[in-house]
Amino acid sequence: MTRLLLLCSIAFCISAQENVTRSDWPHYGGQRSAWRYSALDQINRSNVGRLQAVWAFQTGKVEGGFNATPLVVDGVMYVSSSWNRIFAIQADTGTEIWHYFYPNPREIGIIYSPWTRGVAVGAGRVFTGTLDNYVVALDQKTGRELWRVNVEDMRQCGCNITGAPLIVKDKVIVGVTGGDSAHRGYLTAFDVNTGRRAWRFWTIPGPGEKGHETWAGDSWKYGGGATWMTGSYDPELNLLYWGVGNAAADFYGEARKGTNLYTDSIIALDPDTGKLKWFHQEIPHDVWDFDAAFECVLLDAPVNGVERKLLLNVNKGGYTFVMDRTNG
Repeated sequence: MTRLLLLCSIAFCISAQENVTRSDWPHYGGQRSAWRYSALDQINRSNVGRLQAVWAFQTGKVEGGFNATPLVVDGVMYVSSSWNRIFAIQADTGTEIWHYFYPNPREIGIIYSPWTRGVAVGAGRVFTGTLDNYVVALDQKTGRELWRVNVEDMRQCGCNITGAPLIVKDKVIVGVTGGDSAHRGYLTAFDVNTGRRAWRFWTIPGPGEKGHETWAGDSWKYGGGATWMTGSYDPELNLLYWGVGNAAADFYGEARKGTNLYTDSIIALDPDTGKLKWFHQEIPHDVWDFDAAFECVLLDAPVNGVERKLLLNVNKGGYTFVMDRTNG
């Protein structure tokens, strides 16, 4: 049994090729604001019942399911499947252009499933994170590997990368898993051309850093704070937004007394330097695994009659938080 990627079409609509080229889906969230919204209107309530499959593509792996959000750029679909398989597919026909199979080691650390949630496309490259905690850049036209960098030794941290990277200007930014293990979380930015590390933001402050006092003893060294989903970016404010996961141990807080910054928080960073601009902690001293690692949706809307730049985040506890994205 193999995992299938399906493209559906309505017979009387304009061609699939016209649909694709007229409106790309270049980022994990559609746009870097994470709206996941398409303005295309060829499929609507009057014709959705007549959708038909026009092609199917087999990725060759079923274990771990199909968790990725495909990207579409200039008529080409870029999709990842479990076990770090990347494909470039002609979006109107389903014809494979190239594929890249990452050579996973036998030991891949502590993971729940071998999935990946997607790739990033930009600067003539396709970027992906791997199950053994590497970032890989591929040539967008050929799938040839251009560079590969290790983020952290998975044998030490028990962590990996399952979320889609985010491209901001000349940097590709990736999060990390490990929020339920003895791991100190972070975000890392790499130069898109060379793979050289540009900056790292630790989601748990170290000695001398603001917020370090919110961790008892040495608990900051292994307090969780994973960044396992994909963040957002506002080019007008030049701010990068990311949701941070739960503190560890996730259901026991006696050994980490304090509010445990910046776990269960939304953080806003300068994407050029990785410096913290503001944060909002949703759950201080989380002992329910209510991490806030999920999408930060950026929208402008009136609040009490005044137009505001807002950020919306829903955490695992089912609570919805809306905050001013200029200052938190």
